[in-house]
Amino acid sequence: MERALVLGRATPGIRVVAIVLGALLVAAAAQVSIPLPGTPVPMTLQPMAVLLVGGLLGARLGALSMILYLAMGAAGLPVFTPSPLLLPGIARLFGQTGGYLLAYPVAAYATGWFSDPARKRGENPEASWVSVNPGLAPGVSEPWLPVTVGVLAGLVLIHLGGLAQLAILTGSISGAARLATWPFLLGDVLKLVILVPVLTRLTPAIRARL
Repeated sequence: MERALVLGRATPGIRVVAIVLGALLVAAAAQVSIPLPGTPVPMTLQPMAVLLVGGLLGARLGALSMILYLAMGAAGLPVFTPSPLLLPGIARLFGQTGGYLLAYPVAAYATGWFSDPARKRGENPEASWVSVNPGLAPGVSEPWLPVTVGVLAGLVLIHLGGLAQLAILTGSISGAARLATWPFLLGDVLKLVILVPVLTRLTPAIRARL
């Protein structure tokens, strides 16, 4: 226990770097976008990057990384998806795709929380602060089932955020679903297929170092 506490206090710089790198990863993913006909919402790699960051860093650090990402975009840095049709800076958060963006911290938190095997083992919550959410001790394996649940939870939350804001802007839930949900379901299946094995393999080693 004492050794774990010392390790937890000795790595604040590593955690800060992880938060920053997570935000930069999502910013880079935002630059890859494909406009879709019939909807103002482009297909981007952002949701995949958000879930990857949440799964790798854990609930707390993943959410903080996404809050940093939103702060960077709100401040006017070019981290959001470039588009002449979408508002820049902080105005983007109140536009047609703002619901997705605002859901990122919650989605990252949920992905990290559900995919945390330490939580399922019932470890002492008073000691959990030494790791990410809590993080993992070296050698702890990450089964695919909680990772799958985490990725699904994150995807659902991102969709709910986008759907809610578009429903407010359009005044129609069915119309918002046609714009914000149905065009992206196939892509969500692909995200699930890609992310689950990646997170299952990488999460234990990365969280054990945070």
